[in-house]
Amino acid sequence: MYLFARTLGLQVVFCHLAFSQVVSPVAEKCGPSSASVVCINRYGAVLPYHFYRSPNGTAEDPYGLTSVPADPSFAQVATADFLIFDRSRGLDILGPNPTYKHVFNVSQAIHEAPVWVPKLNKLFLSQLAPPPGYLPQLVVDLNVSPPTLSEYLSDPPVYAPNGGTFHNGLIYWCVSGGNMSIGGVESRPGIATLDTTTNKAVTILNNYFGYYFNDCDDLTIDRSGNIWFTDPFYSWFQAIDDTAPQMATGTYHFNPSTGAVRIVEDSLAQPNGIAISPDGKTMYISDTGAATGIYSPLLPSQGFVFNSTGPRSIYAYDIHHSGSISNKRAFYRALHGGPDGVKVAKNGYVVTAAGTGVDVLDETGTLLVRVQTSYAVQNFAWVGEEMKELWLVGFGGISKVTWGLEGQELK
Repeated sequence: MYLFARTLGLQVVFCHLAFSQVVSPVAEKCGPSSASVVCINRYGAVLPYHFYRSPNGTAEDPYGLTSVPADPSFAQVATADFLIFDRSRGLDILGPNPTYKHVFNVSQAIHEAPVWVPKLNKLFLSQLAPPPGYLPQLVVDLNVSPPTLSEYLSDPPVYAPNGGTFHNGLIYWCVSGGNMSIGGVESRPGIATLDTTTNKAVTILNNYFGYYFNDCDDLTIDRSGNIWFTDPFYSWFQAIDDTAPQMATGTYHFNPSTGAVRIVEDSLAQPNGIAISPDGKTMYISDTGAATGIYSPLLPSQGFVFNSTGPRSIYAYDIHHSGSISNKRAFYRALHGGPDGVKVAKNGYVVTAAGTGVDVLDETGTLLVRVQTSYAVQNFAWVGEEMKELWLVGFGGISKVTWGLEGQELK
């Protein structure tokens, strides 16, 4: 009898502990009325039972589709433009009048490499397969209202830029496509520059000691003008490259003044986005190995699938004056999908495109805000004189965010 009473007492205590941290409502409307903003109280750290979020073999369900029948407030999460996880800092990021607007419907292809050219006030971006062999890039003209979208072709053509940045008056593109004759010229993965005043494109890197790169996916440029870039297998998976991978995946350092290129990181399954902190001390590289496929010189491209148990994190590294990185540590695991494009705001917050949205993280990797979209976002770019306008690009959509988070000025 004593043992039963003691057990019963413990059960009561455990029951109390199990429910004491449930905050009701889990989600609630908050912030400015200029957009649909929902705050997640206490990060939704304890959800009332029974809840369930479905992972599956090709693409997991978004966070907002988590089933939480015991708290109807959670239904607001799926339709919000912005999710706030840290109320104080999150609302500061949004500012007094945040907006989200879907601007263009585009093809169900990957859209990447958005680069804003200040002098022209135009946003250049690319469209990757399907179909393989698609050549022109796209340009959003921000000088007119509403903005217009048109095709763009450089001289010579650049096949499938997958990442890009603006530096010293030039667009720097990570070229992901490999083909014997696209637009009448051979193209291999590497790095190219584009002078938008002359329309001239120049290849500055296209091999690693005779080997083709697999897929120059994304790049960033440090204060000394050195280029750091990632090289996963996605061009092969998407049939953008006609040659199977010749090397393992990796992240590289390239000195354009000498031509020297060397590998600096080879532990990630599919290295993807890459960015440097404003103080130049920290590098962020994402691993999207949760989206992977079959790669063999004996087999044709087989596409790729998503598995939520695979690598889908951003890692932080220390940058050294020698042009090397060390002290790898896990920084953030994506709330949805894999962390594709990665950039750092002026204040040091890390921003990443992940699944159907964009996440904002502090310097410790804590999630503060999520922008939610109706399409999978691959990348994004800040634009405008104040650098407080963010353009998102991805599968089937181009959209615009206005908020208080300022991007780094690119020179």
